[in-house]
Amino acid sequence: MPEFVPVPDAVQHRIVHSIIDDRERAVFKVNRGAFTDPEILDVEHQRIFDRCWLYLAHASEVRQPGDFITRDVVGRPILLVRDPDGALRAFNNACTHRGAAVCSEKSGSTRRFTCPYHSWVFDCRGELANMPGREQLPENANDDGSLNLKPVPRMEEFKGFIFICFDPDVESLVDYLAEAADYLAYVADHGPQGMEVVGGTQEYSAKANWKMLAENSYDGYHGQFTHSTYFDYIRIRDGERPKRVMGAQGWVKNLGNGHAVGESIGVAGWGRPYARWVPGFGEEAKPEIEALAAEIHARLGRERGDVVVNGDRNVVIFPNLVVNDIMAVTIRTFYPTAAGQMKINSWALAPIGESESSRDRRMKGFVEFLGPAGFATPDDVEMLESAQKGYAAFPDQYNDCSRGMQSERPSKTEELQLRTFWRRWRQLMTGSGDKAQLKGV
Repeated sequence: MPEFVPVPDAVQHRIVHSIIDDRERAVFKVNRGAFTDPEILDVEHQRIFDRCWLYLAHASEVRQPGDFITRDVVGRPILLVRDPDGALRAFNNACTHRGAAVCSEKSGSTRRFTCPYHSWVFDCRGELANMPGREQLPENANDDGSLNLKPVPRMEEFKGFIFICFDPDVESLVDYLAEAADYLAYVADHGPQGMEVVGGTQEYSAKANWKMLAENSYDGYHGQFTHSTYFDYIRIRDGERPKRVMGAQGWVKNLGNGHAVGESIGVAGWGRPYARWVPGFGEEAKPEIEALAAEIHARLGRERGDVVVNGDRNVVIFPNLVVNDIMAVTIRTFYPTAAGQMKINSWALAPIGESESSRDRRMKGFVEFLGPAGFATPDDVEMLESAQKGYAAFPDQYNDCSRGMQSERPSKTEELQLRTFWRRWRQLMTGSGDKAQLKGV
């Protein structure tokens, strides 16, 4: 593993004292300066984003040899391509000659990538295939492969989810995922033919620190209040008298390595295309949804099938991947562009071979709640941006994240999941226990 870049003592002091974690008194607090300090963000780039596994893409986006996508991963342009043998390859999207992007398209299919600057040509294995004036270099100029596209140090796939890491010595992906792997497997189990990304990428930004979206994504405490309009809408749509009940049903769980989940089984007020019917789907949808549920139970067994059919879960995989498996399945990443700014990308995921009617129900649920113009996302962005203004104005104050520290089984409105994230953040930022899995609450 690369050595840590030295951090100024003053910055290290602020990092160490960003967290108050007093388990005896059941007090956990986070200093607001951790959300506003650009020097802390610099250390996060070095000690978190340069060292952790980061989600890149889903395998369904590059199905055939020659299929490719380009993504920006924490400021690094990356090219993902399936080579002629069907193997996945991830490269720096930068020509080895003078650094220009060899591919400017977001997706497509090709046999060659041609740099527009000097027309160097690379094949889908990343090998230099041609260049103007090749005779002006020695015949053995590329014997060591130095002129080929530079591969990302590590890339691994789990159940169709493709991750990369810029640390060549990082632990295996499955070890890194720890118990979060089980939750990705639940998503992969939805369809008998596997899962696929639907349509393109939704891209938007927020004037808030990236860590705030991690906190928000599995925080069940804010839902009833921040998203009250949506809950009133579905209750009216489904013929129920509008009411507001504290959403304490369900639980939160530490999954290890900073990952956590908020989940419940069969208590949410919305439907699931695979496969929980609600009146808002219409009576005509009930037979198909019941048949989908029966297929899942037959394929996975009653217990696991019930988790897939009736379970609702928001998983955060440290540091910046969210998988919402609720009224639709959404993959979301978020990267800092400044201490108080982040870029957010999201994709809808669905079973391969899903019927047109089921896909329609899924995408309506996705757009209504999870999309950037839906009920939930604008609410969340507004709250995060409002909080960021408060943090910037009062950076010496602390956020309290103590709810549930004395609970044996914390509910979705408590804050074990936030503490899980922040304890891992502190471990990596201070350089202590990189490989440890945090199981305590």
